[in-house]
Parts: sequence; structure tokens; C-alpha cells
Amino acid sequence: MVQKRRKRQGLTLVYTGDGKGKTTAAIGLTARAVGQGFNVKILQFIKSPRRAYGEQITLEKLGVEIEQLGIGFTWTKTPEEHREALRKAWPKAKEIVMSGEYDLVVLDELNNALAIDKFPIDDVLPLEEVKDLIKNKPEHVHLVITGRNAKQEIKDIADLVSVVDVEKHYYDRGIPAVKGIEL
Repeated sequence: MVQKRRKRQGLTLVYTGDGKGKTTAAIGLTARAVGQGFNVKILQFIKSPRRAYGEQITLEKLGVEIEQLGIGFTWTKTPEEHREALRKAWPKAKEIVMSGEYDLVVLDELNNALAIDKFPIDDVLPLEEVKDLIKNKPEHVHLVITGRNAKQEIKDIADLVSVVDVEKHYYDRGIPAVKGIEL
């Protein structure tokens, strides 16, 4: 008897919260997806292409396309520089998701970008468009959105929301970002 193969339903997963591990969870999911033969693309909304990150180095070795679309953390550049980076990043992200070329797309730190309140972003990264993308993405595409301060509207339409909480962190003891752990 020949079994019919069920059409895969793409899910939207959100990893948010103040704890460390949101991007790490998305990277672990990426490794699992690659192991199953999925075509994966990761877009990082805050990180800058001027730095090499550990996850980037590793994932490129696995054949995963990873691209930094940001210019660094919001306190390192001017609001206009960040607005310009987001203005360019958002159309690219929409195009990649809607192309249907990828089985899994990670929009890393998108929640962080949507939560910026030091300068206006809605004209360059409209929340309504993000919601529309989630609702109208190709049926087979799994979408992962990471970052602190996920908007309630995003959480409401996601299929999974995991909140990474912090109980204890070495930052509190003055230990800065550690190579191989954060970098």
C-alpha cells in the first residue's frame, strides 16, 4: 500500500525573553533542519556584516546561508544609520520568505528591531507588514523569529512561543561577552 505524503505545514516559532539562548535555540533548530535536508536561510537584523560571529562561521561550513543586515547594537550607531539598515533589511526579508525557496527562514533579532523605541521604525519596519508576512508566507515555509520583547501581536499569531528567562547571568558579575558563548 502506498502512503500519501502529507503536505508539510510551515510553522511560525518565536523565541523571546530576557535570557540568553534565543539565537542559540534558532541555530539548534537550523542544525536539525539541515540534517533533514531543508534549505535554510538566516537573516540577522541587528548584527553587522563587519564582524565574524561563531554561528556564521559554523553554519556556512554546513552550507547554511546567513546574512547580517544590521549595523550593530542600537547604542553604537545613530538612529538614522539604524533606520537605513532596517529600511533595506525588511524588503529583503520579505522577498526571501515569500520566494518559497527556503524551507526554514530565521529572522534573528527581528523582535529587537520591532521593539526599538529610541527612534521611529514603523515606516521602515511596519508591524502590520510583519504580521501579514507571517499570515501569508508560503504554506511550506517554517519561520523563526527571535529577540527580546516580542510584540503581543506577533505572539498571538505564532504557532509556538518560547520565552527564555534569566535566573542568573555572569554579566551580573562583570564578565563581558565570551568568545564561543556569545561571539
